[in-house]
Amino acid sequence: MASSTYNPQLAPLEVNAATGEPFLRIEGYDDIIITPPRWDDGPQIIPHLNDPRVWQWMQGPPVPYLPSDAESWLNHVKPLSDEVLEELEAAKDSAELITVGHCPVSMIRKVNEDGSEQQIGSIDIIRSHDCGEVVKSQEDPNTYVVDLTRKEGNEGRNKERNIGDPDIIWEFGDYLAPAFHSRGIMTAAVRTIMQKWALPRMNVHIMRAGTFAGNIGSGKVFLKNGFRHIITLPDHAVVRGESKTLDLYEWEAPESTATGS
Repeated sequence: MASSTYNPQLAPLEVNAATGEPFLRIEGYDDIIITPPRWDDGPQIIPHLNDPRVWQWMQGPPVPYLPSDAESWLNHVKPLSDEVLEELEAAKDSAELITVGHCPVSMIRKVNEDGSEQQIGSIDIIRSHDCGEVVKSQEDPNTYVVDLTRKEGNEGRNKERNIGDPDIIWEFGDYLAPAFHSRGIMTAAVRTIMQKWALPRMNVHIMRAGTFAGNIGSGKVFLKNGFRHIITLPDHAVVRGESKTLDLYEWEAPESTATGS
C-alpha cells in the first residue's frame, strides 16, 4: 500500500498516489515520465534492444538481446535504484536534502490514457569508467587532448572519489524506442535529469556523453543541453566486430575548476 506521507528527501520526485512509486515528469510532456526500473520491465526492453535502429548506436547490449540479458541488466540497475531510495527513506527526518551517488529513476515511460504505462527507453547516469585518456591541454584548458599515460590513473581516481565530489566525471547512457524518435523527448529527458536531479541531488559538475560517429540525432540532444563536442576518438572501440569512432561531448559547471587530470 502506498504511504500517505511524502518523504521530503525525494524532492523533486513526485509519487504515484496509487502505487507509492516515485517518478520524475519530463518537462514539456504531460504523458512522459521517468521511474525506477521494475523487475517486470524485461519484455518491454527486449524489442527495443533488438531493433537495429537502437543497438547500432550502443556499445554494450548483445545482439540478439535475450530475456536472460534483460534479467541480467535489471539485476544490475534495480538494486542501484533501490539503494538510493533506501538512503532517502533513512534520511527522511533530516532537515537538509542529502547528496546521493545515483539517480533512482531511469526508465522512460509513456503514460497512456487508461493509466497504463509503456516503457519506451532508458536514461542512466553512471560514473565515467572510460576515456580517462581525454584530458585538458596544459597549453589551452579549452582544448582536450589524448594522453594514454594518464588513462588508468584517471579512471581509477574517478571510481574512488567520494559521493558529492565535484571532480567526479559522470556520463549519460540512454536510448529511446524508434517510434518515439524525433519528438524532442530525449532532449527534454536529459534536461530534466540534469536540472532536477544530477545537479541538485548528486552535485554533478562534469557530465560527459559519447556517441558513435554518424549518430547525428544523439549529438544534437547533448548540444541542445549545453554540452560541447570536445574530441573525436577514431577507432575507439570494436563493437560486434566493427571498429567505431567515438564523438565525446561534455558539460561542465561554469564554476568548476576540475582539470580533467
